[in-house]
Amino acid sequence: PDLCYLHNFDTPERPRALRLPPGQGRQLRVAMLEMARTLQADIPKRLAGPDCKAEAEAIQKAWQAQEASAFATLDAFAEARHFRLSREAGHMVFTLTGDKGHPLTENEALALPRERRAEIDAAEQALRAEIARFLETMRPLERARDEALANLRRQTIKPLLEHAVQDIRQALKKQIKDAAKLGQWLDQVQREVLAHLALFEAGDPDDDAEDERKQQLADLLARCQVNLAVDNAERSGAPVIVEDNPQLRSLFGAIDIQTDTDPPHADFSGIRAGSLLKAHGGFIVLHLRDLVEDEGLWPRLRRFLRSSRLQIDDGSPAAHGTAAPIALQPEEVDADVKIVLIGSVEEYYALQEADPDTARRFRVKVDFAERFAASAATRHATAVFVAHCCKKRCLPHFAPAAVALLLEQTHREADDQNRQSALFGNTEALVIESAALCQARGGALVDAPDVNAALHARTLRHNYPEEQLHESITEGERLITLHGTVAGQVNAMTQIDLGDYRFGFPVRITARTFAGHEGLLNIEREVDMSGPIHDKGVLILHSYLTALFSHVTPLALNASIVFEQEYSGVEGDSASCAELYALLSSLSGLPLRQGIGVTGALNQHGEVLPVGGINEKIEGWFLACEAAGLDGSQGVLIPGRNRRHLMLNRRVQQAVEQGRFHIYAVDHVRDGIALLTGESSGMEAGPGLRADAASASVLHRAEATLRAFRRAC
Repeated sequence: PDLCYLHNFDTPERPRALRLPPGQGRQLRVAMLEMARTLQADIPKRLAGPDCKAEAEAIQKAWQAQEASAFATLDAFAEARHFRLSREAGHMVFTLTGDKGHPLTENEALALPRERRAEIDAAEQALRAEIARFLETMRPLERARDEALANLRRQTIKPLLEHAVQDIRQALKKQIKDAAKLGQWLDQVQREVLAHLALFEAGDPDDDAEDERKQQLADLLARCQVNLAVDNAERSGAPVIVEDNPQLRSLFGAIDIQTDTDPPHADFSGIRAGSLLKAHGGFIVLHLRDLVEDEGLWPRLRRFLRSSRLQIDDGSPAAHGTAAPIALQPEEVDADVKIVLIGSVEEYYALQEADPDTARRFRVKVDFAERFAASAATRHATAVFVAHCCKKRCLPHFAPAAVALLLEQTHREADDQNRQSALFGNTEALVIESAALCQARGGALVDAPDVNAALHARTLRHNYPEEQLHESITEGERLITLHGTVAGQVNAMTQIDLGDYRFGFPVRITARTFAGHEGLLNIEREVDMSGPIHDKGVLILHSYLTALFSHVTPLALNASIVFEQEYSGVEGDSASCAELYALLSSLSGLPLRQGIGVTGALNQHGEVLPVGGINEKIEGWFLACEAAGLDGSQGVLIPGRNRRHLMLNRRVQQAVEQGRFHIYAVDHVRDGIALLTGESSGMEAGPGLRADAASASVLHRAEATLRAFRRAC
């Protein structure tokens, strides 16, 4: 429904609220404006009409006759006492006369005998008393005359008013909840106009009072107007309002104050509805962070949720540097609104902890998925989404090959061959940029090269840190060995996330082992450069290593692991497999292939767990190998459970297809150490392996070293 605010003629500081069916608020406002114009034109004409004038003259003549008769009696009373009576400018003036009827001068009056002067004084007092009785007699007659004239004017104008108001009532045909309130207000409008008919009659233009009359008439007609606070005439359904900048004024409404008057003035016409009232019967969408960051918003919203009623207050006058002389208190109104809060999981639970009522008020909690299972239907829907984007923005449409590339990109963003990203804003941005490149070359359809060019341009805008790191490898500042074999040294793959850009980068891990009793030393942890997840991975590694050689007890081992040339800290457990391989290589003395980058997390049973950012890690390692020259021996060692996450770029795919680059997937560390060393892991038969069963295995060699350490200790 529409929402209107009306002047309250009984208590002006409490404007009345009126709900009307959609569209009727505008209809009522226009009708009241038209009625005001009609009354200004028709009332003076009716009052100046011959019938009204004739009746007014008759009333005036009747009063004049009564007044003349009473004055004649008074005049005779005065003449009998030698006084001449006259009226000047509304006042009674009497003059003492002589025997011949001529007025006496002051000197002549003073020359009269004392007895005569005493008689004159007594006569004057009697005359004054008679004049007072005359005035007392005329006052009721004057009031009766004025009331008769006013009643005549009201009876003359009342049919005109009733007809105008009746037209308004009939125009609002639909049943409304506030019909009685509207009818009562229209009756008050009629009474107010009839009580101030004099304001409609123009006076002398040169008279100062004429300007004041016009202002009073304008104020009267303004009080008879309608403030349409919420207009739903153009809506075809429930309102859905997205409030991107919630403030007390924009959300709950406000009252405008006219500061150009002295004193400042506020009335019903300055009431402004906020988003909550505009969303009545529908929905309002708010961002949770915007609410909680403003100290006053959330407490007031909570109070509104408690009652579902809203009163607009004049809390904004302070912003004007002044206050209104009357604090308006508009009538409270119901607001039936569905409130949708958008926020992060952390914000939601923080609010729930701070305000237990939150869960009770907001019962429907929806977690938005960042990705979804892909199927023929979802891919078709994505293609439709692309077409809608192009149509909406008047962009050239996409050829099938270009749509296929966009679909691949959604899989890459989800890091999954079987799932697509639900972040459609990224897809839309890529659509816009690809279409812009197509338009720049004058193409009619966006093709695959346009999409590739857009992706390449996006990379160029973000990859400066990545280029710097790869330049440091090429120029020899960062030590990365890409060919041959080295003992106790392995190349791990790490991911760097800048927020708007992710890329992979190789880092060298080295391990040294000695005889001793201190166990495994994580150098990053010792200098507080590793995070808790990385520390957890190292502890799991230590646990697995201890279990692996549990038959060689006690272990007499000092071992250290370090990320070479890493100065910004280490977090994550995706390098725990690489750390284990470096340790086993150092213990066994078997060198590891330096052309194979390693990633993967380790559990206590030696199983290789999947890691995140697998595509970026592989591509980062590939760039480093490509810069040094691919010789067919380079590749990556990844967890087998990451196979489904592979969404590599075309350059890597082509290198793999041509045999210049390899991707190895393993499910257990025994497969990884065998690949890197070229020797049997020796782990197949368990930790109790006999030396003569596999004397060249990695495990046998490492066990021999540990036994030597034990003897040395």
